[in-house]
Parts: sequence; C-alpha cells; structure tokens
Amino acid sequence: MKNRILFFISLFFSVAMFAQAIKKPVAAPAKNISITLTPLKNCMVYLGSYYGKGRSLADSAWLNEKSTGTFKGNTKLTGGIYFVVSPQYTIQFELLIGNQQQFSVTADTAQKDNAIIKGSADNDLFKEYSKVTMEKGKALNSLNQQFSASKTKDDSTKFRSEIIKANKELQNYREDIIKKHPASLLTTLLAAMKRPDVPSIPIVKGKADSAYPYRFVKDHFWDDVAFNDDRLLRTPFFEPKLDDYLKYYVSPEPDSIIKEVKYILLSARTGKEMYPYLLTKFTNKYLNPEYMGQDKVFLYLFDNFYSKGDTTFLNAASRKMIFERAYSMMANQIGNPAPLLNLRDTTEKIISMYGIQSPITLIVFWDPTCGHCKTEIPRIDSIYKAKWKALGVSIYAVNIAEKTMDELKKFVNDKKLSPDWFHVYEPKTERDTQQAAGQPNYRQLYDVSKTPTLYLLDDKKNIIAKQLSIEQFDDLIMAKLKNKKG
Repeated sequence: MKNRILFFISLFFSVAMFAQAIKKPVAAPAKNISITLTPLKNCMVYLGSYYGKGRSLADSAWLNEKSTGTFKGNTKLTGGIYFVVSPQYTIQFELLIGNQQQFSVTADTAQKDNAIIKGSADNDLFKEYSKVTMEKGKALNSLNQQFSASKTKDDSTKFRSEIIKANKELQNYREDIIKKHPASLLTTLLAAMKRPDVPSIPIVKGKADSAYPYRFVKDHFWDDVAFNDDRLLRTPFFEPKLDDYLKYYVSPEPDSIIKEVKYILLSARTGKEMYPYLLTKFTNKYLNPEYMGQDKVFLYLFDNFYSKGDTTFLNAASRKMIFERAYSMMANQIGNPAPLLNLRDTTEKIISMYGIQSPITLIVFWDPTCGHCKTEIPRIDSIYKAKWKALGVSIYAVNIAEKTMDELKKFVNDKKLSPDWFHVYEPKTERDTQQAAGQPNYRQLYDVSKTPTLYLLDDKKNIIAKQLSIEQFDDLIMAKLKNKKG
C-alpha cells in the first residue's frame, strides 16, 4: 500500500511538472507599433491625434540608444489620423491608425516626408494618396496663382477651365480609391470629408427651381457618413464640416435645429466616444446660443437626454451646472407667459408686473452698484424718453440687491431717470420665506446670472424677446408699436 501511495504521489508531481513545462502561448499585444526616429535617442516621443477641432496625445514610447522604441499596449487606439510628436511637442509626420496596429515606422526628423511604414496596408494606401494629392495640390495652387495674375479675359477663361479640370481629376482620383478600396480606413475618411457638388438649377414647368441646389446639397451632405464612427473624431475635418452644415444648411429657428440635433445624436448613440462628444458640443453651443430663442435646443437636450440618465460621462460640477441652468431656463422661454412678479417699490408698496397695463413691458434686472448697469441704464432711459414713452412702453426695473436702496435712489436722482419707471425690489425676508417653502425666486425664474438682464413682454405679458442688445430691443419695439400709433 505504501508503494502504491508513493506511486500516485510520484505520478501527481510528474503530471504537474509536465503541465508547467507546456507553456501557454503569450497573446500578442493589441497595439505594437515599433518606431525608429533618428537622430533622437534616450528620450520620449509621442503619438498624437486630432480630436474634434483640437489635438491630444494618445500614447508615448521611449527611444533607446539606437533611436528605437515601441508604442505598445493591450488596448487598441481608436482609429483615425495620428501623428508622431517629438520631445519638444512638434509634429513630425502623419500616419493612419486602423484596426491593424502591429507595424513598424522608420523615419528621420530631417526628412519627415520620407517616413517608411511597413506592415500596414492602411498606411501604404495613405502614403500613395498623400503623394498624389500633394502633387495635384501644388499644380492647383499654381493655376490659382496664374488665374489671379491673369490680365486678359482669354487668360482668365483658360486658367478657370484648367482649374475646373484639375479639381475634377482630384475628385475622380478620390472616387477611384473609394471604389477600389471600400473597406479601407482611407475610404471612410474620404467619405466623411466629401462635400456634395452643387448641381445646376433645373427648370420645372418653365420656371427655375432656385432652391433645388440647396435642397440637394442638404439632402446629400452626410451621404456615406456614420455618426457613430468614433474614428471621425480623429480627423481635422469632421467637426468643421458639421459646423458648416449647422450654419449654412439648417435654419436658425430652434425647432429646425432640434430636428437635426435629434437625428445626429440618435444616429451617434452607439458611438462610445462620438455620442458624448456630440452631446457635449451641442450642449455648449446652445447653452449660450448665438441667436435669441435657441436656448430651447438646450432644454430639448436636457429633457430628452440628461434628465433621462445620460450623465455618466459628466463630473459632478458639470452635472450640477447643466441641471441648474436647465431649471433656470424652463420658465422664461420665448412665447411663454412671464413668471409672476409682485415686488415692492421704494415706498414699500407692492407693484404687480401683471397689473401694469401696457402694450409692451420691458423688465430690467439691475444693480445700482454694477459698473455695466451704470452705463446701460441711462442709455435705456434716453431711448425711453425719446421714443418708447410716447408708444406706451412700461419699464419694470428690479433692483436685485435689496441692501442698495439708498444707492438706487441716489442713482435715479443723479441720472435724472424718468419718474415713470417702476423701481422695485424683493426684501430678504420675503426671499427667505420663499426659499423655506421650496419656491423658486425671480433670479431662478428669469435666469438672472448677470446684470443688466432684460426681457420684453407683450400686452398679455408673454415673453417676446430676451438676450438682445439695447439697440435690438429698440428695433423690435419700434417695429411692433410704431405702426399702431399711426
């Protein structure tokens, strides 16, 4: 029995030793890009990439005594256009990073255009494309210079014709790459970069359809572009193309923008990087919009994305800011009834904003100690005296700093402001009572984050304008009321 036990023990250790002798194959790293960049040595070099309109560093490698190093890791880089960056953070040359991320790069800082990349079909195609487009680009630049310098009509016609021909050849070259290499990264990038050609104006029932070229370009602007493709962020042309589309092919009216933003975001939903990037871009763009009323787009984003849980990519401060700004904008959208204001005047009498009978009411939130207000309030008063008073315009001026009532009275007297203004404020005790009851105060309801803040109301106290300059308010008031007064 003892010998039998020894036999099994011996067999166990034999099997264990045999198992250890059979080594499991070591999986190759997902990313293994060797680089030799002479004459640099004993220093760090970097892989950088485009990221929207900016640039960022994506990886680093240490170059040894032989100027050789490796960008290595178990996680692949997001595909796109990358560039090698020196220790001084200067770009050396561009390369493509596709799905195949095991290749070698050999280059010299003195001959950046002659980098040799082996083992990457994407870069073989990209190198040939870069060479051809550079040659054609130089030829086009020369033709453009000759066209600009042409002194006769015949010369202008000749060079214009040659420019059109050269542009067509370049376009055909790109189309040929797309046809021959449909699965390549370069094809994806060329499709995203492409802009539709503007067609000629067709004649429909004997009349020129002048809107057709616009409709055609808009309808085909995003042909063959997938908004969920994260690789597009790693290009210098995707975001400028998106900005041009929103600027030139989408009406600035909020509902038109919302329709486009909704389509783009839903299309990008599965993009791990693209979706949060675009949501953030649209949020920033319409949080402080270029045109009045476009903050409605931000509220759409809040209601349909942020409030439904799309906040995991936000830090706590950003999330707090977005939610607070949304709550501050909800009550003061264009077309909505203005939130109720029942505030006290300088004699402590309550003045209801809704009790003012006027075809137009201008609400002014200001602070008599504010430097900007000291300039703008007298300007408003001058226009009021010169034009608005005769048209029946009322001004409901809210002093947001209740401790400055003496300064307010002095300012009104010193600047000889019109006695027809309704100067009101909210005592701190009343504001504290509202807060204790969980009620929003006028700062929240009217989004008063700066002074002066102005709103224009119609005769029913609906909001018809905000976030305009004094001159723009004047133009709007005159347009609405001057004709009525005859």
